[in-house]
Amino acid sequence: MKSAEALCYEIRMASAPEPPSPFHDLDAFLALPRVCGLAVSPDGSRIVTTVAQLDDARSEFVGAVWELDPAGRAPARRITHGRKGETAPHFSADGDLLFLAVRPTAGEDDGEKAGKSLWRLPIEGGEAVEAASFPGGVDAAVSAGAARTTLVVSSRLPSATDLDDDRRLRALRKDAKISAVLHTGYPVRHWDHDLGPGQAHLFEVGEDADRHRDLTPDPGTALRDAHLDVSRDGTFAVTTWNVAAPGAAVRSTLMRIEVATGQRTTIADDPDADLGAPAVSPDGLSVAFTRETLSTPRRAPRITLCVQRFGAETVELTGEWDRWPTSVTWTADGSGLIVTADENGRGPVFGVDPVSGAVRPIVTDDFTYSDVRTAPGGVIFALRSSYSTPAHPVRIDMDAGAPATVTPLPCVPLPTLPGSLIEVSAPTGDGHTVRSWLALPDAADPAPLLLWIHGGPLASWNAWHWRWNPWLMVARGFAVLLPDPALSTGYGQDFIQRGWGAWGFAPYTDLMAATDAACAHPRVDGSRTAAMGGSFGGYMANWIAGHTDRFAAIVTHAGLWALDQFGPTTDGAYWWAREMTGEMAAANSPHRFVADIATPMLVIHGDKDYRVPIGEALRLWYELLSRSALPATDSGATEHRFLCFPSENHWVLNPQHAKIWYQVVTAFLSRHVLGEDVELPETLG
Repeated sequence: MKSAEALCYEIRMASAPEPPSPFHDLDAFLALPRVCGLAVSPDGSRIVTTVAQLDDARSEFVGAVWELDPAGRAPARRITHGRKGETAPHFSADGDLLFLAVRPTAGEDDGEKAGKSLWRLPIEGGEAVEAASFPGGVDAAVSAGAARTTLVVSSRLPSATDLDDDRRLRALRKDAKISAVLHTGYPVRHWDHDLGPGQAHLFEVGEDADRHRDLTPDPGTALRDAHLDVSRDGTFAVTTWNVAAPGAAVRSTLMRIEVATGQRTTIADDPDADLGAPAVSPDGLSVAFTRETLSTPRRAPRITLCVQRFGAETVELTGEWDRWPTSVTWTADGSGLIVTADENGRGPVFGVDPVSGAVRPIVTDDFTYSDVRTAPGGVIFALRSSYSTPAHPVRIDMDAGAPATVTPLPCVPLPTLPGSLIEVSAPTGDGHTVRSWLALPDAADPAPLLLWIHGGPLASWNAWHWRWNPWLMVARGFAVLLPDPALSTGYGQDFIQRGWGAWGFAPYTDLMAATDAACAHPRVDGSRTAAMGGSFGGYMANWIAGHTDRFAAIVTHAGLWALDQFGPTTDGAYWWAREMTGEMAAANSPHRFVADIATPMLVIHGDKDYRVPIGEALRLWYELLSRSALPATDSGATEHRFLCFPSENHWVLNPQHAKIWYQVVTAFLSRHVLGEDVELPETLG
């Protein structure tokens, strides 16, 4: 039975006029299906993806697995229908589909499940059966390509003697309503959740759904947020393995674990770098991985691709390539490596020779590729997106000596955009060039400009974002500028280094240069401008507010305000401490310039944000009202606004809250940039 909210929505939509595009109506936008993830069977004959859609109550996105035609001819078809959805599909060696889900089994209801279980849908069809269940749920699963070996990562309480004891202890804590955690190390929380007391273990899945073998007894925190791969024959796995480092820091090494015995061997340990993304070669003789150097106050990190033949020294393959690998996998025959990397506002696919390290482009179009999966016959499957289209699956056929052929695979319909996308570039004062995407509305009249600054800061505007979507603002008449200033990836190491330890300098002047170039465009009204950003983009919005009055309004979401406060309280303080010295914090902290802020600001923050703790917004809000050049009056009236989400995290993910986010932002910008009063949603009370 549908909820009252769903029925009311259907009635309203049935009587409402059809919007020009789904971006003109927030409900229509939120109802768009969203494609994420990709899995390919070992023989390449089957391919699936996950499509997330709103549930009946319109309060949660629920995923389902859809099967695609590898040849790109037949339409996609949905093959799972769980009420709470399915995630993380992959194939076993015999072609069965495995996925994670919360589903009741005989004698249970959904509420009894502590977390997700591993489910198996047989290749011949029929009903899915539970393949592995753990008291702490299943966090991740991986299967061998040519053996019936499946490994899962699950949390177990450190004092539990086995899984049955783990179940008893969890019930004891739950029944007594105990949430206390006694920590002995760092970190203690991550993004939006507290860590502990459970510890991540690696298990081999047994024949019975609740009988499995622990391969990593007493792991401590070594497998927290682990990335792992299993050999094709299922005899061993390679996983990231966290080790303690000086200054309450954590460093990532690589560990080989023998499945038959659980024997552990550290195969790569670099005191000057974090090692990650291991990919075992098809013949099981080598592993490829990424190496990210530990940054210093004066030197930004650098990411390169490495390969190690087991028993030999590690070889750095891409030391001369001025790009950062973002993913790595082997070709099906093991002759080469397939890598993605940010490049000039895009994310192409490259081939890397595992012996010489030579890099060659495979696909260099206007898209960013992710979820790259290789198949026999020189075929690659992937998702691709850009700021002109959301993620959708494609097939890439590599022919020796000829350009690769990219074929979109039928999946869900792609939405019609309410405008067009162009590129703009601007020279910087130090001889570089800052490039941007500029999304323009269809209207002929010059549009007001919204400068939207990306987070990271080591990132770029190069892939579709459902949460930070410029087309919703374009549909409301704004031209949206998406610049990649200093610190952005995809422009070389020197471009990152320009902003390292100097956030308020080259990144700021780059943003102003990009804004000047956009304002010079004939379809942009440079007299009506606003700025907005989230996370590091929120930091830049705060910095801009104290250094120029050129913008009519500024929106800061989850922004860093007082760097000396942020550094020790964020969830991974040791990472930021490598750059954020006392001198750096003093020179680049926006809070020092609060007295110069004369622009109305909308402050937005989620109370469950542990990456940029809520204290940043609370202090910013108080100091805006008490110390800015646009303070609250004696009666408490102010042009500033504070939108707080007590139950949300860094991104504000729940659809009903994402809708309010855009409604409040639109109303704030309409008032101060367009001179129009837009009614706020009644759901704010």
